[in-house]
Amino acid sequence: MRITHVDSFVLGTPWRDLTYVRVRTDEGLVGVGETRMLGHTEALRGYLREAAERHVVGSDPFDIESLVWRMKHGDYGRAGEIAMSGIACVEMACWDIIGKALGQPVWRLLGGKVRDRVKAYANGWYTVERTPEEFHGAARRVVERGYRALKFDPFGFGRWELEPAERRRSVELVEAVRDAVGPDVEVLVEMHGRFTPAEAVRIAGELGRFDPGWIEEPVPPENFEALSKVARQVGVPVATGERVHDRIEYRELFARQAADVIQPDIGHFGGILETRKVAATAETHYVLVAPHNVGGAVLTAANLHLAAVATNFKIQEHFNDFADQHVKRAAPGLPEVVDGYFALPEAPGLGVELDVDFVREHPPAGAHFDLYAEDWQFRGTKGSE
Repeated sequence: MRITHVDSFVLGTPWRDLTYVRVRTDEGLVGVGETRMLGHTEALRGYLREAAERHVVGSDPFDIESLVWRMKHGDYGRAGEIAMSGIACVEMACWDIIGKALGQPVWRLLGGKVRDRVKAYANGWYTVERTPEEFHGAARRVVERGYRALKFDPFGFGRWELEPAERRRSVELVEAVRDAVGPDVEVLVEMHGRFTPAEAVRIAGELGRFDPGWIEEPVPPENFEALSKVARQVGVPVATGERVHDRIEYRELFARQAADVIQPDIGHFGGILETRKVAATAETHYVLVAPHNVGGAVLTAANLHLAAVATNFKIQEHFNDFADQHVKRAAPGLPEVVDGYFALPEAPGLGVELDVDFVREHPPAGAHFDLYAEDWQFRGTKGSE
């Protein structure tokens, strides 16, 4: 079997553009991958056109290790977010093809399941006014939908530190959400890499009484020494990793014991197998894995196959029950969240099929995510990860 063609399609929403990559073979099998780029969608598609001709077409889709190695190292330049995202989409599609060829879901080919269902947490639910009353009501609706965990960014405009009034307001939002969901629902707090270590530590200290499941990206992602400074001083778990694109970069994070939970994004990290490898390394450091996922059904399905086999998996992020629910129609077949959990996909491959006509009916909408805009707040037109 050989790969004969690679093409891509972009589905637009008010706050995110989702890129789907379709890989065809000479035996008629077709696989699909997905990622969500921040402001670099056309750059990704340009890279894929070059890489398809140079590295992908003519390859055996079963030879994932050699294909990924060529795409990552065969151009000599260091692979960053764009290249690793392109690799991820092609790699996912190859797993989809392999599963279909063998008549098995991907998780069976990765070693078999260690769990029968996957705990999910809701994101994208707080498209409301930024008041304690509105957040309280929105959080209640998440619990009524069956979720036992949710994540949100309570912070408004701020870079490095917050003004005192803004800090108080942010803490009040977390208090309102905790009151709404009760003591047994996980409340995960997103910081989006805004803060200095000192400010992150100060805020975490004020949030401690609300028992957050983690604080996420408390400082910008480039400096693991700064992150470890936060981790040493706070009394809550620290999560990070969505903007780390190579498993080798995690070496320093593990060495510094800078995080309790890592959040690689399969769609930016070179795919399922690369993420499986970093999850296994994390396990040797007693670190949990909770993959970042702001994608549609294809990327979510890829995450569920990983979650099925990773013994140190914690929880899976999911947007599409609250934000842009129509994106689920782009790739039917994904299990629904029931009582806070996904069932494992059972169909061969990833278990979803791309509806190209639906994607073409929803062209890109020019979505742009700027955390540092003074009017930043997730309203469904600006994103929240």
